[in-house]
Formats: sequence, C-alpha cells, structure tokens
Amino acid sequence: MSRPTLSAALAAAAALSLTACGGGDAGTDTAAGGPIAVEAKDDSCGVARSEAAAGQITFEVSNRGSRVTEFYLYAEGDRIMGEVENIAPGLTRRLIVEVADGGKYQTSCRPGMTGDGIRADFTVTGGATRQVDTDARLAEATRGYQTYVANQADAFDAKTKEFVAAVKAGKVDEAKALYPVARTYWERIEPVAESFGDLDPRTDAREADLEPGQEWTGWHRLEKELWVTGLSADAPAVADTLAKDVAEIVTKSKAVELTPLDLANGAKGLLDEVATGKITGEEDVWSHTDLWDFQANVEGSQAAIAALRPVVVERDPALVKTLEEKFAAVTDLLAAQRQGDGFKLYTDLSPEQVKAFATAVDALSEPISKVAEVVAQK
Repeated sequence: MSRPTLSAALAAAAALSLTACGGGDAGTDTAAGGPIAVEAKDDSCGVARSEAAAGQITFEVSNRGSRVTEFYLYAEGDRIMGEVENIAPGLTRRLIVEVADGGKYQTSCRPGMTGDGIRADFTVTGGATRQVDTDARLAEATRGYQTYVANQADAFDAKTKEFVAAVKAGKVDEAKALYPVARTYWERIEPVAESFGDLDPRTDAREADLEPGQEWTGWHRLEKELWVTGLSADAPAVADTLAKDVAEIVTKSKAVELTPLDLANGAKGLLDEVATGKITGEEDVWSHTDLWDFQANVEGSQAAIAALRPVVVERDPALVKTLEEKFAAVTDLLAAQRQGDGFKLYTDLSPEQVKAFATAVDALSEPISKVAEVVAQK
C-alpha cells in the first residue's frame, strides 16, 4: 500500500500530505489523442478530458498543491489499470496505460495516498489491438512475466497457509519467523496483487491506513498481535480471513491479462513502494522486518525489467546499462545488511545507512520511470 515518501521526511518536509482530485482547470493540452493534462491541487484535480480513444492513453499529472499526491485509472470493480505515485508538490509525472477495451472507467487522485480519493468518470471509446497481438517480443515478455507472477502467487498461497496454521496453533515464534518470508512473495508481485478492489486494504492495511469505521484485518493486524499485544481471541478468525483473501488474490493474479505497460509501470510502482514504506520503516512498524519487503520489491522490479529487456535493449541500450548499474548499487547495499537467512532489523540501521538506501533508490527510480515510454514506442 502507498505510504508518505522518505525523501520528504529526510528533507524536513514530512508534513506534506496529498492533493485531491475533483473539478477545475487542468491545463491546455486537450488535443484529441495527445497527453491528457491532470492538474492536482489541495482541493481539486482537473482532468483535461473525460474521454479518450482505446489504445495507449497518457496522463500528465502535475501537482500544483502543497501535498504529495498520486493518480489512478480504475476499471469496473476498482480494478487498477494504472497508477502513478509519489508526485511531490511542483512535480509532474506521466502515466502511460494500454486500454484496449472501450467502456466506463474512473480517474482518481488520492489525498494522503490513502482512501478512495476524489473520482471522476472517464470514458474509453472504441477498441484497439493490443501490443501483445502485434509485437511478438512484447508478447513473449508478457507471457514470461505472467509465469513469474503465477509461480510467486503459488508460493505466496503456500507460505500464507503455513503462517495461518502457526497463528491458529498459538505458535508465536514460528509465526514470527514465517511472517517476513510469506510476505516476500506478495511484495514481489504487489502491483498485480494489490490491483483487485478492496483485497489490498483487507490484507495489507496498516493501523495508520485505516479509514473511520474500517475493520482492521490482514497481515499488519496479526503483526501487531505477534510482536506487541499478544494474540487476541479472534486472531484465528483474522488468520482464516487472511488465508481466504490471499487465495482470492492468487486466483485473480494468475488469471489477469497483463500488458507490456503493466510490466513497465509495475517495475516503477515497486520502487515507489520501497520509497513510501520500506525505507521509512513504516511498513512493518512492529516487527521491523522491512528489509525483507525491500528486497522483494527490488527483486520484483528486476523481474519485470528482465522480461522487457530484449525490447528495451534494442530501443535504448544506454537505459538498460544504467538500470543494471543502479540495480546493482541497491542490491549491494541490501547484501551488506544480510543476517543469516534474512536481514537485520530495520531499527538496527544507522541514519547514514538509511540515507544511503534512499539515495540509491532515488537514483534507480529515475531511469525506471523512462521504461514505460520506451515500451510505448510504436
């Protein structure tokens, strides 16, 4: 789930929260087929057009407010078609999505990067041929990554069942050991696994993420009980619900039809997850197992880029070289924090080590943000 960025915290701008979306002036780029300007302010989000033809759709989201914001395109049932996160005040980020099927969609800006955000209807007209139907290399990239997702999903389901069994048996030490391992598989495929409506908040909401009246279930509810409060009387029921929700995520993850742009955007999204939760230490606030999640996000991002590599290396070989160098810098930093089969607790890192991670992730995030545009080339 989305979290406030570390960079803001390190720069003493942690007080920034998100801009909202609604109506308002969204800019001047309204030419049919061109990028759709989105102007996000603290109390509004103007989308220049509410309609686009099927195919590749580009949104240029400019944050004109005082808080960090993010932007989503949803299909029916809150299926996430694409998202762009961590848009700091004054910055513009581009979201390129492939939408082959006409129909009703919704745009959303999410204040504070939580909740449903402020939504507006968006219509896609006609239909379009998918990239995977016209480019054999992109089709192969997508098939390879979908196999990766299916394998990770199976392991996620199996390890979650082991974790749930330990919780229900009251085996606290065993459950603690399984917690970061099981979550590894979720974190590797999070852009896919979190895209199915309310399954993400049901399974992965932190206590700080809860909306008024929202029932708290999932991983972090059990994390708090295992490390802080002790298992509650209804912990077995919470664990059973987690197992059921994870099984549903696994089934949907293996059935979803991905596009090449999903891979590119997902690789960037996983780096955003690192910057908004893992580096800040806010993801696993009681267990402090954030580095397990950090490693998994990086591995998932690498898997998506690796699937696209044959296409990207042909179109922009210099970008591939840069990505490899920046990935290596991050993985080297992670390797230095290894301890046994896992990692040091996040609270054991020094401020200098945290800053080094933040710098390395920022350096990787910039070239990864270019991959979608390379993939989108005709």
